[in-house]
Amino acid sequence: MKKVSNKWQQYFADLPAEKFGRHLFAEFEDRAKSAAAEVFPVKTAAEAREAVANLAKYINAKNIVIADSLLQQAGGIAAALGKAGLAVYSQPADIAEQAEKADMGISTVEFGIAETGSVCQDAYAIESRLVSALPPVHVAFLNSNHIVAGVTEAMEVIAKAYDRGYISFITGPSRTADIERVLTIGVHGPKRFIIVAIDIATDIAAADICGGDQ
Repeated sequence: MKKVSNKWQQYFADLPAEKFGRHLFAEFEDRAKSAAAEVFPVKTAAEAREAVANLAKYINAKNIVIADSLLQQAGGIAAALGKAGLAVYSQPADIAEQAEKADMGISTVEFGIAETGSVCQDAYAIESRLVSALPPVHVAFLNSNHIVAGVTEAMEVIAKAYDRGYISFITGPSRTADIERVLTIGVHGPKRFIIVAIDIATDIAAADICGGDQ
């Protein structure tokens, strides 16, 4: 897939230690949950695979679209869901055709923002945008070590990574209060936003998997 950058991790290195890292995850998790996101911290990619398989079973998913990444490949996510009898679509043409009808979309995000509980997604590829916006349930894989302190730090990273393309900030599930000022979830996007945060340092070399870079 096209990426804004294949070197996200190198841009984190310039941030002060207190402004980036796993120590900010607790704050990120609290803020994300306050925005109605669901956060599932796991230790390994294998645990992530189990969590997603259980979720798919719980919501009775039949069709799943995946914007593939190294982080998902490490957990064998697509293969596991396929073996469970689910229809899994990860090729660009298939995603374009199936995303609107899919029960779940799975993507990978580059980092989280502790200040807001948001995640930043390199969404240069249209597949990333389709799987994160059209299905009623969006599952995002996050390297739990990739958390920046605030929006300021997020913009510093993006300023170094961005040349052209498309970057998304996602904060909780889709919501609107346009109609009579009544808050409604899931009108313009997913009703559920689920973050599977993987502490990949216990499973895979962090230098090899940089927030889903391919």
